[in-house]
Amino acid sequence: FFVFFLSRPGRASRCTLLSFAAAIYLIHAVALFAMMPRDRLIAHSPYNHYALQAEAWLHGRLDLGVPPPPYTGNNDFALHEGKHYVSFPPVPAAMLLPLVAIAGGADRVRDPQFFAWLAPLGPVLFFVALERLRRAGRLRRRRWTNAALATVLGLGTVYWFSAVQGSVWFAGHVVTMVATCGYLLCSIGARRPWLAGLALALAVGTRPTLAFAVPLFVYEAFRAHPSAPWRRLGSFAAPLMAMFALLAWYNYARFGDPTEFGHRLLTVVWRERIERWGLFSFHYLGRNLSVSLTGMPFHTPGGGWQINAHGLALWLTTPVFLWALWPRRAHGLFWAAAACAAAVAIPNLLYQNTGWLQFGYRFSNDFAPFLMLMVAAGGRRLGVPFWLLASWSVAINGFGALTFDRAEFAHVYFIDRSQKILVQPD
Repeated sequence: FFVFFLSRPGRASRCTLLSFAAAIYLIHAVALFAMMPRDRLIAHSPYNHYALQAEAWLHGRLDLGVPPPPYTGNNDFALHEGKHYVSFPPVPAAMLLPLVAIAGGADRVRDPQFFAWLAPLGPVLFFVALERLRRAGRLRRRRWTNAALATVLGLGTVYWFSAVQGSVWFAGHVVTMVATCGYLLCSIGARRPWLAGLALALAVGTRPTLAFAVPLFVYEAFRAHPSAPWRRLGSFAAPLMAMFALLAWYNYARFGDPTEFGHRLLTVVWRERIERWGLFSFHYLGRNLSVSLTGMPFHTPGGGWQINAHGLALWLTTPVFLWALWPRRAHGLFWAAAACAAAVAIPNLLYQNTGWLQFGYRFSNDFAPFLMLMVAAGGRRLGVPFWLLASWSVAINGFGALTFDRAEFAHVYFIDRSQKILVQPD
């Protein structure tokens, strides 16, 4: 639908575009399913919070009605006035609602498969967005280059290991990536403001930090329609305002506070730090910067190598993002993407959690499409060093997708349940 309805190329170009889009989808689908553990293929995730929320809705409840199933280990559920709630925003649960209704229960839905089939749409939509920019003369990249950049976004970032998990934390990243790339596509030229607003609203209803990604559409509206941007901005804002109102009502109905999603009420051992410092605080910045910028494998006394489960540094898992900091020419599109990347990254860096447990800094999924757009729009030639590092990105993230949360590779990861050890002690 997005390729046909939103691209508007000629008939021959449309066939070519569809061929590339289909190839990108197929490559990602094969890569994702090849790395998925067999138990995620044939059964539900052990942390199927979204499916459990959908089941509760079908029973007319906002809370679960009963304690979480034993297989979840009571992991990341909010407890309020004796009732258990799913604290994660509701859009992915709404997507699973028809499947839960048809299957007859949350434990009968193979939610990892659902999100794995969905995941390739993110890189596909990103590719179509780059192609629209290329046809408009705003991006001097070849179609093959655009396809390669879209593939690096999908397989050369922590999105790969995230997309094969299926559990609640990672499923949210999948939905957000697809919605964000749809937002990028619909924002170009501000041609479809309502759809751009809807796509961003779906991202916000999954990961609220994406509410800070509005600069791109605002820039496009003023660039393409300098004399009359306000009507398009109004159409863009309408779905966002509706989502904000829905989330506020949803939170108030559950917790009596329109801004409370339930994360302050999680039954977790580090709830004390949340009560002391809040969910977002400058207090957490040093630790989050340490993980996102300095996380490295370390050599153990026994002679092996391990990865701290707080995750590897962003420059190690996706070094091609360095090209986003080194543009040849920085025009308006580049700066609009940079504003979105920074605005979305900042609240993640101030959040009380590093993303633990993870292979790499998974919160970077929220702003990775904007960084990759900066790479594409920066105008710098993508020569041999870039493609060598792109190959490294795919290889190391493939390793993460293969090994993370697998019993046979448990020795690869150092897990400190207190979350206090970021680097190997002396």
